[in-house]
Amino acid sequence: MRGYPYYAVVDTPTIIDDFIYRSPVVAIASKFPIVEIASVSADQQAASLLGLSEFHFSRQPLRATIDIPHIGLTDCYVTHFKSKRSLFDDPLPDTIVPSETALSRFAGQRLGSWGSAMLRGTEANLLLLAILKQRESSTRPMLLMGDFNDELSSSCLEQLIAGNVFGMSDSDIKRLIGYYRLYDSWDLFTQNTEQVSLLRSPTHYFGSKTSVLDYILLSQEFNAQYLGSLFEVSDYHTEDKHLINSSFDEDGYSTDHAIPCVTLSLRN
Repeated sequence: MRGYPYYAVVDTPTIIDDFIYRSPVVAIASKFPIVEIASVSADQQAASLLGLSEFHFSRQPLRATIDIPHIGLTDCYVTHFKSKRSLFDDPLPDTIVPSETALSRFAGQRLGSWGSAMLRGTEANLLLLAILKQRESSTRPMLLMGDFNDELSSSCLEQLIAGNVFGMSDSDIKRLIGYYRLYDSWDLFTQNTEQVSLLRSPTHYFGSKTSVLDYILLSQEFNAQYLGSLFEVSDYHTEDKHLINSSFDEDGYSTDHAIPCVTLSLRN
């Protein structure tokens, strides 16, 4: 891959026919050496506390430990959470509601949509648990990137950037919890710029509806508000030409999402 000589995956897609694939996998490409690559597994004991058994991510997340100049080994995670598509396509059994009726279709879509939301939220929080455990053991900076398939402010995903701990004082939260938190790179960028009226570009278009589904989350080493940080988010933009001004010759096989991009600069 031009300009990104280091590349890694931890899973393989299913080949249907020749160059047709299903069950896509996540991957990472880097300008800097990848010194370790690992798949991220769900903590089954934690999953059981949620009433789940033998939980598996719908798409296997990966962790790549990358040797980044000035900051050193950094744990970079790539994920693709469950989509909002219904968790099941088959009609509801007759024992729930009569099949082949408007009621069956309506109720089935509601249950299927909620099933997808539960899976997406569970994936997010079990991945976060794995990230926190790795942070505790490695003490390395961390990034989480990918297609989250939902707004970060949704009830499914809001825990990814939450910093509150009930019963703990604000001073203790700042002193003890900031080390483990992830921050939305857009928020870090806007807090560093005087252009407070900046609008965040969408990363997904569905008819006339737009949304932000793709994110880059960063640990406090990239948060300029943290006195010990080495980097700050000096630029944030969204690559969307292939969506809003596309050319089939160039963009015929591009992603249907826009791509968030951040620039990390050394602090003075």
